Amino acid sequence: MNGAAALQPFPRESLALLPTPLVGLPRLAAALGGPRILMKRDDQTGLATGGNKARKLEFLVGDAPARGCDALITGGAQQSNHCRQTAAAAAACGLECHLVLGGDEPGRAEGNLLLDRLLGARVHWAGSHRKGEGIPALAEELRAAGRRPYEIPYGGSSPLGALGFAVAAGELAAQLEETGLRPSAIVFASSSGGTQAGLMVGARLFGLAPQVTGICIDKAADEGLDFSDRVLAIANGAAALVGLGERAFGPEDVVLRREFTGGGYGVVGELERRAIGLLARTEGVLADPVYSGRALGALVSMIEAGEFEKDGTVLFWHTGGTPAIFAYSDSLAEGN
Repeated sequence: MNGAAALQPFPRESLALLPTPLVGLPRLAAALGGPRILMKRDDQTGLATGGNKARKLEFLVGDAPARGCDALITGGAQQSNHCRQTAAAAAACGLECHLVLGGDEPGRAEGNLLLDRLLGARVHWAGSHRKGEGIPALAEELRAAGRRPYEIPYGGSSPLGALGFAVAAGELAAQLEETGLRPSAIVFASSSGGTQAGLMVGARLFGLAPQVTGICIDKAADEGLDFSDRVLAIANGAAALVGLGERAFGPEDVVLRREFTGGGYGVVGELERRAIGLLARTEGVLADPVYSGRALGALVSMIEAGEFEKDGTVLFWHTGGTPAIFAYSDSLAEGN
């Protein structure tokens, strides 16, 4: 199957600066005494300081005009990177934006929340619900008021949104072909499932051989589903959209490492602090404390445990999230 042709029929809004760079991390690799490390820099997608969600939003926002929508609704945690980039996408496309955020309104807006405000998003506080549980009810309220909202799930993680990472897999395949390098694994933060599902589909479409390895970021169950089941459902939904079939993947295809979640979602521990400091001091690259910092900490642990051949290559997918660093300054300052 021609991967690019399979993805062509879907409307897509150009939001990201693509392709994002594929770079080596020689000083980090030397510090760890491990394999060659490549980094796919989706912190450089450009949309409101960058991040991987821009890829999913290209397909989701591209779908909104065909449905006659004039507003975007999504949800997440208070420091959600996805919500910040959704607000930016709405501003860039002339759409109203509503964000359903977990927690209560803080006395001071910092990090991503500050950017949400600057981008003109209307924030609705949802208390203990941080995964967009209030999106449907808000959508009904807006419809009753005469608006035409487009509902984007938590993390932009739907079969359609996942196609953004199927495209990303094709982008990576072309870059690896130019370098001649063949990583044994692609390691990244997996939290709402769409990035992992999309890479699974894209790897199948474009013949990528590395193992797609998600680092589980969140201990909490989602809608009563085990997280691996959620990833599988999104992957098979996306596979059906591009003609791979509704059962293209089975449970054995979802490679998910769960042992690095530490204190839970958004709780910064020594794993994250050490990895963020190592990357910053060896390569001058910043990683956020919630997603890429945790996933990088997992990769460092895996390298130190000897999981990769020392003369091999592993790829780390940086999913962005830099603004959150400023909202976690106290936690990150410990030990650095």
